[in-house]
Amino acid sequence: MHVPIEVAQEAREMARVRRADCAIAIGGGSTIGLGKAIALDSALPILAIPTTYAGSEVTPIYGITEGGTKRTGTDLRVLPKTVLYDPALTLGLPVNLSITSGINAIAHAAEGLYARDANPVIDLMAEAGIRAFAMALPRIRADAADIEARSGALYGAWLCGTVLGNVGMSLHHKLCHTLGGSFDLPHAQTHTAVLPHALAYNAPAAPDAMRRIARALDAADAPRGIYDLAQNNGAAVALRDLGMLESDLDRAADIAIANPYWNPRPIERAALRQLLQAAFDGAPPHVGGYR
Repeated sequence: MHVPIEVAQEAREMARVRRADCAIAIGGGSTIGLGKAIALDSALPILAIPTTYAGSEVTPIYGITEGGTKRTGTDLRVLPKTVLYDPALTLGLPVNLSITSGINAIAHAAEGLYARDANPVIDLMAEAGIRAFAMALPRIRADAADIEARSGALYGAWLCGTVLGNVGMSLHHKLCHTLGGSFDLPHAQTHTAVLPHALAYNAPAAPDAMRRIARALDAADAPRGIYDLAQNNGAAVALRDLGMLESDLDRAADIAIANPYWNPRPIERAALRQLLQAAFDGAPPHVGGYR
């Protein structure tokens, strides 16, 4: 997970030794991320065949973890040249991981709606992507072999991934990169636990985005709608259930505020610590946000 620099270096060397002329990445975001690490070093073209809903296959964004810190960047060399979507290849994705992978994708669209460089086209794609997952995930939970639902989820992944690749991300992604890269938490599951709380944190500063997210979910409230989508479909909603230690929450907050991403609401240490505590406990998101 999170493309450790040692794994990236080993893969790059293998590509050189074998004189590879293409990298074929079959799998989820971590697999495609490894392909991107190779391409970043060599400019090899990537053929991506995603089997999860991460959306990394349509973004020029890469992430590499070194010394306990996940570093992300953007480079067109890492954007796959070709993507093949086949819902049959996702039938083996366990239901629980299907749910968290889908909510990971929703996070891209949700933050795209309040991005500093958002635009009307991105808004349409983001809302449509969230809606696609809101419809598909309960059906996958009910029947993992529902090929139509799997296809709808891949459509949502394409939409949400395209949003991620075209606008900046904010607090939620910074927190998840911190928790994943520095504390080795699983990527999609961490996004699932954190997203309701990150949205609640930003809700006062992004009311239009919250209305769009709630509408796409057919929910009264965007943060609670995401929380319910996860919990009602069997996903873990507490960081403590993913291996996070309560004693590490202060350090996580310090890392996250040390080099923050742009965010519609100023990043405040005390409020951020409250957010992390609520995500650790798996409590419902605070309706009034975090102070």
